[in-house]
Amino acid sequence: MSGNPVGVDNTFRRKFDKEEYLERARQREWEEKEEARKGKEKGPPVQRQPLKHRDYEVDLESRLGKTQVVTPIAPLSQQAGYYCSVCECVVKDSANYLDHINGKKHQRALGMSMRVERASLEQVQKRFESLKKRKDPGSFSEQDLDERIMKQQQEEEERKRQRKEKKKEKKKELAAQNEPEDIDPDVAALMGFGGFRSSKK
Repeated sequence: MSGNPVGVDNTFRRKFDKEEYLERARQREWEEKEEARKGKEKGPPVQRQPLKHRDYEVDLESRLGKTQVVTPIAPLSQQAGYYCSVCECVVKDSANYLDHINGKKHQRALGMSMRVERASLEQVQKRFESLKKRKDPGSFSEQDLDERIMKQQQEEEERKRQRKEKKKEKKKELAAQNEPEDIDPDVAALMGFGGFRSSKK
């Protein structure tokens, strides 16, 4: 006798209930079909607006040169870097902030696609007209540019001339200070020179 009681499963193999797993598979297939049907009922994809010009100025310099205490528990808007309120994210430097603002994720959050609206001939002509009207007539011409350049050159020449005159005056003052007090010409002749200066003048 082996010593094993009768009626005990001692095969140590895992037994699977095939009916239970078939029922689970049917349930999963049914749920997938329901989700697919719901996805089709949503309708056509969202139509986004074409890209537009920004109507606000990007503020990159307001916090330039200022120090700020950064804590890990501070809200995102008060952390170090540039905060995007649309996407609720913080970007560490200005170059990456501009990339983010002009990027696909940010534009989609604003409801715009990355495509630009094609302009018609009338729109282009209107734009040119508005730019012509905005430009002040006679505000700038080549003649004005030439006059400015001439004026700058004259001012520069005047400054150079004044600097030269100041240098000459300083040299004269130094020469006057270094000149010895009245020397008796007889003593100077006896010593063999006319003065204590160098021969260069």
